[in-house]
Amino acid sequence: MKFDGTSGPWLSIIGLGEDGREGLSSAATTLIQSANLVVGGRRHLALVDGLAKNTLVWPNPFEAAIPDILKLRGQPVVVLASGDPFHYGAGVTLSRHLNDGEYISLPQPSAFSLAANRLGWALQDTITLGLNNRPFETLLPHLHRDARIIALSRDGTTPGRVAALLAAHGCGTSTMTILTAMGGGNEEIWSGPAHTVGDHEFANLNTMAIHVAADSDARLHPRTSGLPDHWFANDGQLTKREIRAVTLSSLAPRPGQHLWDIGCGAASIAIEWMLTHPTCRATGVERDNTRAARAAQNALRLGTPSLEILTGEASEVCPKLPPPDAVFFGGGAKDPALLDLAWNALPSGGRLVVNAVTLESQNVLANQYATRGGELIRLNVERAEAIGQMTGWRPAMPVMQWIGIKT
Repeated sequence: MKFDGTSGPWLSIIGLGEDGREGLSSAATTLIQSANLVVGGRRHLALVDGLAKNTLVWPNPFEAAIPDILKLRGQPVVVLASGDPFHYGAGVTLSRHLNDGEYISLPQPSAFSLAANRLGWALQDTITLGLNNRPFETLLPHLHRDARIIALSRDGTTPGRVAALLAAHGCGTSTMTILTAMGGGNEEIWSGPAHTVGDHEFANLNTMAIHVAADSDARLHPRTSGLPDHWFANDGQLTKREIRAVTLSSLAPRPGQHLWDIGCGAASIAIEWMLTHPTCRATGVERDNTRAARAAQNALRLGTPSLEILTGEASEVCPKLPPPDAVFFGGGAKDPALLDLAWNALPSGGRLVVNAVTLESQNVLANQYATRGGELIRLNVERAEAIGQMTGWRPAMPVMQWIGIKT
C-alpha cells in the first residue's frame, strides 16, 4: 500500500558517521533542522548537537520508541542511525511499520564498508555479521581457513570474548583487527593474534575484523550434512551421522524454509537444517525437559542459537506454531493422528520425513506409503569394529524412512 500523503515522505532515516555534522549532506542537514522531532542514540544526538529543535533518545530496546514515532505520521520526523541504516541498522526495523512512500533513507558508509576499505578487503567476499545483538556463537558456522569476517561488537568486552571463542575452537592464531571510531578524529586500529586480544581494552564502539587461521585439529563446520556424532551432547536419542546425512537430503532444505523437528531429542536434524543456510528456521518439539535443555545447549554450541525449542506434547504444541515447509519425526510415529496433523499443516510441495526402527512404527510408515505415496526406503549401516584381534562388520539397526511430498 502506498502512503497517501500529499507532501512526500514524512520520515527521514539519516545515517551518521563519526565526523557528525561535517559529513552530512546539505539535504540531510536541512531535514534535521526542519524536523518536528529527531530521534537517535545519545551519541547520534551529540554528533548533530545544535541542529535539532526537539529530540528523543532511543530507549532500550529502541523498538519501544516506534509507537511515539508513528503518532507523528505525516509530520516531519528524522531518525538518526549509524552508517547505513539498512545494514544491520534501525532502518530495517522501522520499515516493517511503514508503507511505501512514507520514508526516505540517506545512508553513510557502513562500519563494514569503512573496515573493508581500511584493510583492503573485497567486501563482496567478506562475511558480515552483527554480533552487537546476536549470540557470539553465531560466528561459528562461518569459521574456515582464510575466511575474512567483519562483525559489529556489542561493547568493549566483545573482542576479548570473541577471541576466547576462536581459541576454544582451534582458531586462536587468527588475526583480529579492532577498529574504533572509524571516520572520526579519535579513530584507532589495533591488530594482532586472537590469543593476545584479552590483554587489551577497547572502546565500546568498535568493529572487529577477523582473518581466520585454524590449527590442524580446529573444530570447523563442514559444508555438508553429517556432523560427527560426538559434537552433539545426547543420552542416546540421536539420529546417527550417516542416517542424518541421508535424512537432510530427504528433507531438502531451501533458503527461508521452516522445519518442525518432532521429538527432537538432541536436535541434530534441526541444527543441521539451520546450518544449510542462514535464513533456514527450525522449531524443535520435545516433551522431556532435560532433553529440551540439552538440545538448546547443542544449538548454542554449534552456531544455531536461534533454534526454537519447545517443551510439551506435539499434539498440543504444533497447532500453535507457524506453518512448516517440512516436518521430521526421528523416533518413528506410532500415532497416525499425529502424522495427519503434520501432513495437514504442510503446504503444497511440503515434505514429511519419518525414520522408524521398530516394527510397529514401520507398519505405520508402510500404511502411509500405501495411502499417500512418496518414497519408502530402508537404510542399513555397518561399521568396522574389533573382533578379538581381528576386524569385522558390526551392523546398526536398520532404519525405514518414508518421504511424503504433499501435492
